[in-house]
Amino acid sequence: MSTAVPPPTSSASSDELLPGVVRVDRQAAAAGTTSTSASPSDSDSTSASGTVASTGEPRRRAAFRPDIEGLRGIAVLSVLAYHAAVPGPTGGFVGVDVFFVISGFLITGLLTGRPIGLWDFAARRARRILPAAATVLVATAAAGGALLDPLRGTDLAHDLIASAGQFANWRFVGQQTDYLAAEHDPSPLQHFWSLGVENQFYLLWGVLLLGLARYLHGRRRTLAITLATLAVGGASLALCLRWTATSAPLAYFSTGSRLWEFAAGACAALLGSALAARTVGRTATRTTGRELAPAPVGGRGSGRAVTRVLRLVGWAGLAAVLASVFLYDRTTPFPGAAALLPVLGTAALLLAAPADRIVGGVLASRPLRAAGRLSYAWYLWHWPVLTIAQARYGQLTWPVLLALTAASALPAWLTLRLVEQPLRYGSTPAPRRGLAVGASALVIPLIAALTLGGGTVRALGGTADTATVAPAGAVDGPALLAPGARVLGLTPSLARAREDFPPGKGCEIPLNADSSPRCLFGNQDSPDRIVLLGDSHAGQWISAGLALAEQRHWALEVLVKPGCPLATLTVRNNVLGRTFDECDRWRENTLTRLTSGPKPRLVLMAGLNRYGSQEERTEGWTRTLDRLTALGAPLAYLGDTPMPGKDIPTCLAASDGRSDACFFPRDTAFEPDPMLDGGLAARYGVRTLDLGPLLCPGSGASCPAVLEGVVLYRDTGHITDTLARVLAPRIDKGVLGAQ
Repeated sequence: MSTAVPPPTSSASSDELLPGVVRVDRQAAAAGTTSTSASPSDSDSTSASGTVASTGEPRRRAAFRPDIEGLRGIAVLSVLAYHAAVPGPTGGFVGVDVFFVISGFLITGLLTGRPIGLWDFAARRARRILPAAATVLVATAAAGGALLDPLRGTDLAHDLIASAGQFANWRFVGQQTDYLAAEHDPSPLQHFWSLGVENQFYLLWGVLLLGLARYLHGRRRTLAITLATLAVGGASLALCLRWTATSAPLAYFSTGSRLWEFAAGACAALLGSALAARTVGRTATRTTGRELAPAPVGGRGSGRAVTRVLRLVGWAGLAAVLASVFLYDRTTPFPGAAALLPVLGTAALLLAAPADRIVGGVLASRPLRAAGRLSYAWYLWHWPVLTIAQARYGQLTWPVLLALTAASALPAWLTLRLVEQPLRYGSTPAPRRGLAVGASALVIPLIAALTLGGGTVRALGGTADTATVAPAGAVDGPALLAPGARVLGLTPSLARAREDFPPGKGCEIPLNADSSPRCLFGNQDSPDRIVLLGDSHAGQWISAGLALAEQRHWALEVLVKPGCPLATLTVRNNVLGRTFDECDRWRENTLTRLTSGPKPRLVLMAGLNRYGSQEERTEGWTRTLDRLTALGAPLAYLGDTPMPGKDIPTCLAASDGRSDACFFPRDTAFEPDPMLDGGLAARYGVRTLDLGPLLCPGSGASCPAVLEGVVLYRDTGHITDTLARVLAPRIDKGVLGAQ
């Protein structure tokens, strides 16, 4: 996974302190108390909780931590380098995990360190996060409307609404777990998923901690917060481990599987606060001028031992973060157990960096702090710049991507100076003013989204809700359409093409499922049925199979699993990030299920012809056909359709719907098929129909995306349902003509 947005950064206050140094007020020192310098920040500032001894309950205030600002710099530079495809930091996506831990640390320090109301907390969050986000959203809407094709503009309008509403993470969960969804290029706003996660965490954590603070006090309050943090973190980690194994998009984008990372930062804040309180409460202090150095816990000897341990912890934390950046890559199952390395490493650095001058000094270096100050705005800007540039000009090399990423620092700096800082520090801290700023930052992007969406609908000449009537298809011959059939314009329309799915939403099964539900079409009471068997490239033929069944008053049974070859071979699933074991179990369960029921009138097989090598496919089909021929039912096989390798509806929209546009290479459209070319069909008596020559006619170097006015593909590799209905008469004759 490659998209992440860091939590908000902070600007340094004028009272910057070195790591571990606390500023003391002379009068407070004379009275036996200390105070930390407060940086002008809210809950997400780069500050730590310091404990103040007083006659009442210890009072905590924020001390600026330059090492945290530098840690933000490491995180944002890692993610930017990863998105720019710079060789080396192949695990740079862990930067988002670093940011989540920092946010948990800082938010917990704020909410436990000084009294604050819920509305004040919400107003601070709104002023801090939303104005810069709204600026980027509006600018992206304007750039998308001017530079992107109408279909991408339509997608962008929906993403704008989700991003402004702070639920972008759930939109992307839905998009990436629905196998019928069209395959899209990355959204220019996909990085807003983590901003949604973070704001959902703020809402939960603010209500939880402030609620506990209202009804509990002293040690009971601290104990309750600690137990709540451990409970939330433990439950979230369990979900993360489970979902990483069963649904990678859900594990990556959802709030529930990410809360444990914030909780790790919260634990570091609570532990650091406890250590500070123990130091102040049990030891004396020595004053020198305007600086106060707390005496070591438990005496000088034990204090030195604690310092040594913390230094080791800090170095181990830095090594853990850097190791995950350079050793992880796209094949690493993530987040899951792999996320423990950067998360625990970050928590260790937050706790221990002030105890070591070298680690703290490295993190507090000027370049890292400069990147850290700019991190929020820089991340918001860089991803739209990269994605829109590549949508406009095609795939770019990493030096070009790196140059664009560096260039995006300019609008990020302007946003920081002209939007973030003035609205954050220049307005009254009254909650109503902050909430008003937040409301405006929500409404303005929504208006931009509606404006962009309306413009794209007009450009496409309709909406996706308009039903498509399929023209009559030819029964045989070189023509796609029947004699006399004509198509005016494109069918389905460009507005409809991406949504031109086959029926059968109820036939979908999750990636972690290993058996199909009862899914029948047509005359469901008929003892005769056609079984459609395979992966999503079999599922694209549901309408054609239904036409065959309805002609004979039979039923159509759909048994399909996305990404799972019918040929008996084990594959890796990129969404799950591991071997697709559920596919093997589903295939076995399905073949067993067919032997236990009534014999089908026809088993219609289809699927993507790109799993494994040609030799592996041949061996896999042999094992599967040995099982299927034992049924004694007629077998038929539809050759795989050409693979465009690019989003055809988007390409057509960018080409003003010209039917002669968006050709794709013939030599990459097909792979050798052991069923059609290897003699397997003849050996097992399988009737075959190869539609490749019809959909890619002639012998030229290219295949068309539109044929006789029919848009052939709804994404990068699946045909439109309109085409499946057009081809139904040809399939009927090709596989059932003798019956």
